[in-house]
Amino acid sequence: MREGHEGTGPGAITPDGCAVDLYTRLPVGDEPDIITGAVPTGAHILELGCGTGRITHPLQQRGFTVTAVDESADMLTHVRGARTLCGPIERLDLDEKFDVVMLASFLVHAGDAEVRRGLLRTCARHVAKDGCVLIQREGPDYHTDVPRERVDPNGFTVRIVSAEPVGDGVNAVRAEYRFPDAVWTQTFLARPLSREQFEEALAEAGLEVDTYLTPDGTWVRVVPAAQRSR
Repeated sequence: MREGHEGTGPGAITPDGCAVDLYTRLPVGDEPDIITGAVPTGAHILELGCGTGRITHPLQQRGFTVTAVDESADMLTHVRGARTLCGPIERLDLDEKFDVVMLASFLVHAGDAEVRRGLLRTCARHVAKDGCVLIQREGPDYHTDVPRERVDPNGFTVRIVSAEPVGDGVNAVRAEYRFPDAVWTQTFLARPLSREQFEEALAEAGLEVDTYLTPDGTWVRVVPAAQRSR
């Protein structure tokens, strides 16, 4: 298990504390609608951190080609119809370019700043000259509105139990997922980033914001800095 990360509950647990069986149950939200509205029809998408294919499969159904990457082989066994690659995202180097690179699941908030830099360099390395990167950020009150819970229409409850400082601007976040027949927990490290800090991190990787796609700023379309300067 990665330091500072922990997961409990039935089934396999990934190094960052994610429960594979849990992710096979989580429903897709509005992510496919946001992505479809932000990228060209039929684009080839490099999905970094695809998990069990919760977003991968709806994107394929909408006509996108997806190359799905995850560090967990257990997660990837659930992905169907996509080219899959297993390994650390921050070290990925395919010598290929993609119309769209997607970094969802709040991965840009990795507790380890070097990992975050590696993730963004991977995005910059793989996006086509005229392509874009889609990044999902935490909401502005993600670390302060705790504890909080949401009852999903599908009959389970998601609870963010706590977000406790552990040093160097990083919080240990504890989440619980309660289903009628099973409970999973995950503890992980997350680094809150203001909009200014987020944009500074992008600039360091040679990227910049094209537009914030949602009113809360959680989904962002990013482009290579050279693209904006032309």
